[in-house]
Amino acid sequence: MLANPLLPRAPDTATTGVPVGTITVIVCAYTERRWDDLIAVIDSLERQTLAPSEIILVIDHNPALLASAQTRFHNITIIENAEPHGLSGARNSGIAVAHGDIIAFIDEDAEASPDWLEKIAACYEDVHIMAAGGSISPRWMTKRPAWFPDEYKWVVGCTYHGMPTVKTQIRNLIGCNMSFRREVFADIGGFRRAMGRVGTSPVGCEETEMCIRARQLCPDKTILYDPAIRVINHRVPGTRATWKYFYSRCFAEGVSKALVAKFVGADDGLASERQHAAKVLPQGIARGLKDILRGDLSGGARSFAILSGLVAASLGLVYGTVRGVVNAR
Repeated sequence: MLANPLLPRAPDTATTGVPVGTITVIVCAYTERRWDDLIAVIDSLERQTLAPSEIILVIDHNPALLASAQTRFHNITIIENAEPHGLSGARNSGIAVAHGDIIAFIDEDAEASPDWLEKIAACYEDVHIMAAGGSISPRWMTKRPAWFPDEYKWVVGCTYHGMPTVKTQIRNLIGCNMSFRREVFADIGGFRRAMGRVGTSPVGCEETEMCIRARQLCPDKTILYDPAIRVINHRVPGTRATWKYFYSRCFAEGVSKALVAKFVGADDGLASERQHAAKVLPQGIARGLKDILRGDLSGGARSFAILSGLVAASLGLVYGTVRGVVNAR
């Protein structure tokens, strides 16, 4: 799949910035259980201060959901995932029919702030920007656990402590809030089908791998993170506010990062994670212990979560690496 471009190169906008009205937004959905969320995200996209040129809804092998979407939504493009089941294939299917000079992605269980696309478009006025994205804030559907550390908000797909707080270059974007110049996909292909979520499986990192691959191909281009590009209300159901999910997600992240390292090399694939583990996490552990001295006993639980989450991710990395070596024989 990666050897062939997903789509022909659009007229080159790399020297002129982004014309208004040439942004495609892709939303992927797989389950009726998020129907109300899907309505909310489409509504948020239709109320943008800068209207998208098109909204593409990709239904991932769910005929009942496809029929409901075709009945409910009339001003957007609705297609089926033409590739095997999973988020990577669904995204690739959307890319294949997209017309915009910029292709943006948002999850079906989140909402775009009113100026989301306006902020995205502004980034591409810089000819060196090949991808741009921003912050993601959670909406806890049950009370947020006191033990849950900010350093691990990536577990629920949101901006976490340790990410930049100002506009800056970044290695990779988070899938819920990301955009790319169209020619990126024409040059390197799309998301690897060997990676990415399938249903509720907590594996991922397909956007990490693709961003690194794009930077390796175009080292003179920039992936920009701007926290002012806001995705809001990313739903966190009660099932994801448990220790069980926390550990399974951390372990799966380690497995996924082993795949990233396999495809793009350990130096690029693990550099940000090593820095986060060496600097941000120890500071978080110390902060939790200090909270205990201030009378907040949940600080100890947060410190424990940071440390044990790191162990779980490390075990996943080892498991994924060993499995990759065995499968390669």
